[in-house]
Amino acid sequence: MGTRAVGSAVLIGALMGVGTANAMTVTSPDIKPGAKIADEQVFNGWDCTGKNVSPALSWAGAPKDTKSFAVSMYDPDAPTGSGFWHWWVANIPATVTSLPKGAGGGTGLPNGAVQSHNDFSLAGYGGPCPPKGKPHRYVITVFALKADKLDVDDKASPAVFGFYVNANALAKATLTGLYGR
Repeated sequence: MGTRAVGSAVLIGALMGVGTANAMTVTSPDIKPGAKIADEQVFNGWDCTGKNVSPALSWAGAPKDTKSFAVSMYDPDAPTGSGFWHWWVANIPATVTSLPKGAGGGTGLPNGAVQSHNDFSLAGYGGPCPPKGKPHRYVITVFALKADKLDVDDKASPAVFGFYVNANALAKATLTGLYGR
């Protein structure tokens, strides 16, 4: 078969879905795509008065060779020049495909999972708390990883978590909510 025929066969197969994987997805009963995030998930501190409860999350469609998962929540609109990390958790076993509401407080995390400090300088989840004005985007990402365990602990910075997660990522799915005040 010539190069053109092979290229055409690959294109036709891709268009028909042959040999393509389903896309990974993440959902939450607490945060709807593009919708306002509830006060229950908002940070309780600085000048915000939420309950600081991490949302329940579920994911599906990870590649078959996934060995663990990581979850992050990031505000790309924060006026810091580098965004704001609200949550990182890694070393979630590949057999786990959800986190319960409140897991970011440490209760309900699977054995072996580890959370970093967030940009509030607190361990675990720190909900939205943007400056008054324009609503910010809060991007929750679930990463499927090729490593069973990342070499991170609860003292690692969000940047270190991000380095190890991105170096081991096979696939990812995002869910974006909004919050402003």
